[in-house]
Amino acid sequence: MQNFPGVGVSPGRIIGTIRQMPKPISEPPAGEQLPAGTTPEEATAALKAAATAVHDELKARADHATGDGKAVLEATALMAKDTMLIKGAAKLVARGTSAQRAIWESGNSVSEMLHNLGGYMAERATDILDVRARIVAELRGVPAPGIPTSETPFILVAEDLAPADTATLDPNKVLALVTAGGGPQSHTAIIARSLGLPAVVAAVGVDELTDGTEVYVDGAAGSITADPDESLRAAAEAWAATASLLAEFSGTGATADGHLVPLLANVGGAKDAAAAAKLGAQGVGLFRTEFCFLERDTEPSVEEQAAAYKGVFDAFPGKKVVLRTLDAGADKPLPFLTDSTEPNPALGVRGYRTDFTTPGVLDRQLEAIALAEKQSEADVWVMAPMISTAEEAARFASMCAEAGIKTPGVMVEVPSAALTADAILREVGFASLGTNDLTQYAMAADRQLGPLAGLNTPWQPAVLRLVGLTVEGAAAEGHNKPVGVCGEAAADPALAVVLTGLGVNTLSMTARSLAAVAAVLKTVTLAEAQELAKLALSAPSATEARAWVREKLPVLEELGL
Repeated sequence: MQNFPGVGVSPGRIIGTIRQMPKPISEPPAGEQLPAGTTPEEATAALKAAATAVHDELKARADHATGDGKAVLEATALMAKDTMLIKGAAKLVARGTSAQRAIWESGNSVSEMLHNLGGYMAERATDILDVRARIVAELRGVPAPGIPTSETPFILVAEDLAPADTATLDPNKVLALVTAGGGPQSHTAIIARSLGLPAVVAAVGVDELTDGTEVYVDGAAGSITADPDESLRAAAEAWAATASLLAEFSGTGATADGHLVPLLANVGGAKDAAAAAKLGAQGVGLFRTEFCFLERDTEPSVEEQAAAYKGVFDAFPGKKVVLRTLDAGADKPLPFLTDSTEPNPALGVRGYRTDFTTPGVLDRQLEAIALAEKQSEADVWVMAPMISTAEEAARFASMCAEAGIKTPGVMVEVPSAALTADAILREVGFASLGTNDLTQYAMAADRQLGPLAGLNTPWQPAVLRLVGLTVEGAAAEGHNKPVGVCGEAAADPALAVVLTGLGVNTLSMTARSLAAVAAVLKTVTLAEAQELAKLALSAPSATEARAWVREKLPVLEELGL
């Protein structure tokens, strides 16, 4: 047996044969010139037509996708229309370079620029290279890179997966995902969790395995084993037998002694919300409103926005829906709102801060939210992302009051917000911890990079302390303001127990994780969860914090989590 350790990002134990992602489109020869008889004008027209075809194909796939997949495809489709990419290639064509070589070189330039910017923009560098390959394939008249076809289910293995690929995986054919690169918050990880597929990332060397190799994948432990023995086959069979226990959520999140921990869903639109409601979600803990505006060159009208919001509200009549105002910027650029030339977008004008540079957009969004709320029966709460100070929180609360919104809140994803939660929560009604960004900023580790996966985990004691400080601030001086978690940390059943022990009131996650989290929560009392939280805080490292807590939760092993 050959073992490949990685980072587990979605639980499950499965055995199957692998299929490798096709090798990338080959690079056009350096110095390749326009074919004889082809004018620069003709080549440029062909180039633009190919780019449009790629955009249209990705957009069509987005139209048939939902949730995270839809948003990822729409964002990638936008890259095919990137003016810097196309203009750079057109200039090279005008000098006699072939269309294929021109788009290749232009893609290199744009990708390098984005990579050098770091943070979220570095992730977009991969998207540009994916789009470039698709345009070259279109120019050559060959199939674009993508998921291999197969008559039988298989485990997909790759160096990494492009957003357009991960967004269109068929869970009926793909048993599990394994990548040699990527990080715990990469597109691959997020899509795997949303589809409920076992997944391991940052498993160096797996992309060298040959097609047809049988492997065992443990998405909780983060391990891949080629040619598994009988003990691993038994482990996979045991997981398959217990997986049915995680198929349904009763609709009530609680500890063994009856302490209620409402389990909510993260959604990006009405289809997500309807699906989450069917899976028993007790409400919405994170409605990512920017997903409603991708592919838009102009700001939607108040009426258009209200209709989009109402679709989500209507899925949860009488229940809480926590809406996040536009988190545009960084990896989610909106042409009418953000500046793509910022030197460090992850630390730039994003989220609430866009109101500094483009005033009016947030006011109109709040007006649309209030309009949609009046037309629905949902209990609507509204929070702003990237709040850093009490002054910002107070201003946002004032804006909400002017719009007629009753329950304003803040996202805690900047460490300063956790450290000053007492002051911030004097100004607003609630807080929700975005653990993805909070971890990234606390550890100064880009959440997309495989080599930094060890740093970029919410199990880091420093991150858990920030969670604890936020809860303490919410309870200071009799505030008693509710604090939720809507980052990916809430979807980890063991970490959900720790967060409950730290005093977090609600947990929000991809709807497919609800049953697993509920199943583990109901095996511990609140006092036991508090002891496990203390244990995690006392650990010298994230690895030990996770191991120590998991050792105290044997149900995780029983359920293959």
